Amino acid sequence: MTATRVLRHRLRAGQVAEVVLDRPAALNALDTATLTTLTEFFTELSSDPDVLVVVLSGAGERAFCVGADLKERATMSNRQIMGQRPVFRAAFAALRALPRPSIAAVHGFALGGGCELALNCDVIVADGTAILGLPETSVGLVPGCGGTQLAARRIGPGRAAEMIFTGRQIGAAEAASIGLVDRLFETGYARDHALELAARIAANSPVAVKAAKQAIHGGAGLRLQAALDVEDVAWRNAASSADRKEGIAAFAEKRQPVWPSAPAGE
Repeated sequence: MTATRVLRHRLRAGQVAEVVLDRPAALNALDTATLTTLTEFFTELSSDPDVLVVVLSGAGERAFCVGADLKERATMSNRQIMGQRPVFRAAFAALRALPRPSIAAVHGFALGGGCELALNCDVIVADGTAILGLPETSVGLVPGCGGTQLAARRIGPGRAAEMIFTGRQIGAAEAASIGLVDRLFETGYARDHALELAARIAANSPVAVKAAKQAIHGGAGLRLQAALDVEDVAWRNAASSADRKEGIAAFAEKRQPVWPSAPAGE
C-alpha cells in the first residue's frame, strides 16, 4: 500500500477528490516519500478541470497526521535534514496552490506538520477525538510549513504565540471555541461531514467558488482598499460568466442551476 492515495467521489457533475494519508502504523507521519507523493497529487489535482473540491484525510483510527517522521529524521545528518526542507515546502506549497477549495478532515492527532497540513486547507472539519498542536519548540524546532503564520491568522497572534511557545496540545472543543477548527462533529464522522461539505460546495458555481477563493487568499494581508480591489476583480470575473446568467435564471424559475462551467457528468 502506498503512503498516500487519491479517491474520487463522483457527483452530479464534476467530482470531489480525496487525498488520503495512508501510513496508519506510523500515525500518518510525513516521510520524504509521502511528501513527494503529496506534491505530485496536489499538482495533478490543480490542473484537473473535473475536480471541484479536495478533501484531505488520514487513514486509521488514531491520527490525521503526527507531522514529520522523526524516526526517519533520526537517521539523517544535518545536511540531509536541510536537504529535506525543500521537499516539505514543495508539498505544502502545492496544497496552498490548489485553485479549488480544500477541506481537512481531522480526527485524532494532528500535530506539527499534521496540524500545518490542516492549517493550509481552506476549511478544517474535526470530530471529538481531534487533538491539534504545534509542538516543534519542544524538540528544538520552529513550525516551518506555515504554522507560525497561518495559526496567527486563524486564532490571533496572542493565542498562536501561546500555542507555539508552549507546544501544548489542544483538544477538539477548545480548538472549535477559538476558531482553530471551523466545524466540529461527533466522534468518527469528520470525514463523512467533510465529504458532505465538499459536495455542497461542489454544487455551487465552479466559476464563483474559484473566484471567491482567489479573493479570500488574494486579499489576505492587504490593506482594506487594496483587498476590496481584489474582491472587485473576483466579482467581475463571476458576474461576466455564463454561470451568473444561469444562476439568476434558475433562481427565478425555482429550479436547480445547471452550471455552464461545471465538468460534464458521466
